Amino acid sequence: MRPVRIALLIAALGAAQAQAGVFDDDEARRQIADHRIKTEARFDQQAKAQLDLANQIQQQAEEIARLRGQIETLTYELETAKKRQQDFYLDLDTRLRKFEAPAASAADGADPAATAAQAKPAGDPAREAQEYEAALNQFKAGKYKDAATGFAAFVQKHPDSQLAPNAQYWLGNAWYAQRDCKRAIEAQSVVTTKYADSPKAPDAWLAMATCQQEMGSAGAAKRSLETLVAKYPNVPAAETARERLKKK
Repeated sequence: MRPVRIALLIAALGAAQAQAGVFDDDEARRQIADHRIKTEARFDQQAKAQLDLANQIQQQAEEIARLRGQIETLTYELETAKKRQQDFYLDLDTRLRKFEAPAASAADGADPAATAAQAKPAGDPAREAQEYEAALNQFKAGKYKDAATGFAAFVQKHPDSQLAPNAQYWLGNAWYAQRDCKRAIEAQSVVTTKYADSPKAPDAWLAMATCQQEMGSAGAAKRSLETLVAKYPNVPAAETARERLKKK
């Protein structure tokens, strides 16, 4: 009997170990499956995050391209407007210069000899014209600092030149283009006093009013416009002044 019991005990132990081995294999497979699922889930999350990041980068690139296009468009429009303004100024200056000296020398009843003697400039007209044109070309090219230097030198060197009122007026515009309204007003005030009979004087008053308005001196701007209308009622600048006064 005893050998039989021993044999049965050994068989039972073998069966238990075999069952335990089966359980161990199942647990290992379950853990492997869980690990694979978790790994795949992490991969999916990373792939989704990378896709979202790629979409964000693409959207940002498109927004940058759109903003760059807007900047280029605005820059072009600004340069075009600036060029049109400069061309307008230059064309107006050229037309006004045609009427300044001839009108004075052709006054009714004037003695031609005396008029010629009075109109004859002390300096070299050709040289003065070259210096004036050089400064004006600097302004046209947008080199406002150089233009201001050129015009200032011109009026200092040729204060009695027929081109001096024009140079003084453009000196004020050169300062205004540099956003220096204080110096612009100082320059234009010389035109309105020293060269009050010049065709540039009304425009100088108008330019002064613009600077005064930008500096917050609404009262001074109004007085400048009113003075312009009172002194020069029939010039184009006076009409512009009247329109501005209506809006105040």
